[in-house]
Amino acid sequence: MKLPSSKLDVRLIALDLDDTLLDSNRQISDKNVQVLQECVRRGIYVVLCSGRAEDGILPFVRRLDIAGSEFGKFIIAINGCSVFDMHERRQIFTCSVKQDILLQADSEAEKMGLKSEVYSPDTIFYAEENSWTRIDVDMCGLKGKTVENYRDFLRQGNFPKMLIPGEPETLQILQKKLKENFGESAVVFTSKPFFLEILPPGCGKGESIRWLADHIGIPYGTTMGFGDSMNDESMIEKCGYGVCMSNGIDYIKNAADFITQKSNDESGVGDFIEKFVL
Repeated sequence: MKLPSSKLDVRLIALDLDDTLLDSNRQISDKNVQVLQECVRRGIYVVLCSGRAEDGILPFVRRLDIAGSEFGKFIIAINGCSVFDMHERRQIFTCSVKQDILLQADSEAEKMGLKSEVYSPDTIFYAEENSWTRIDVDMCGLKGKTVENYRDFLRQGNFPKMLIPGEPETLQILQKKLKENFGESAVVFTSKPFFLEILPPGCGKGESIRWLADHIGIPYGTTMGFGDSMNDESMIEKCGYGVCMSNGIDYIKNAADFITQKSNDESGVGDFIEKFVL
């Protein structure tokens, strides 16, 4: 088990949601709430950092009850493609996938019988509703909307990410093909075995945390990121301290500086922060 040998100097804590801050019932435990509120009271920035869009993150912000503080006012959405200031009620950083990448990914997905989706801060858009789109809508807590002439819709908008849901075995084949096709022009990964995501280059969680640290004027070495899965990779690698949950995948455990002693169902985030930060 990777654990710190002394108290850590931390001024910003970034937190993935699913399987990290949230338990298996997608709830934030009282312990995690209390510890994160204490961080804010001590002047440590607490930033929820999720693949969800902004509106899908806000219920968890309300649960923490920290948004009124200067140290709880930021969220990072869509795996780093958006940094949102809740006091100013606006995006202060954003990036989007190139339209030709969206169209190519959608075409390759269609060849394999898969359907793609794109996002705004409060809505998931798709060509047709199916069991996979309903899973994503339910998980993200956003509105779902069927769009006529979906490919024309892709040509018109600036979308921060595309998601292609489906059977994991099929997505692995598609992921390999898209990575070969796009090279450095897009980031392609599975956030969950049944969710394949396409993001702009240079817009991961880690890159956005670095941008935010510069924006608020704190050393990047004093940032800490908690995660469990592949969409947390850049955060785990680029933060001053990368912490993987004990329930995280082995790849992220190996990349992390530290591993929590407790899982997401045991308030692992709060336990680690209490012992090694506070």
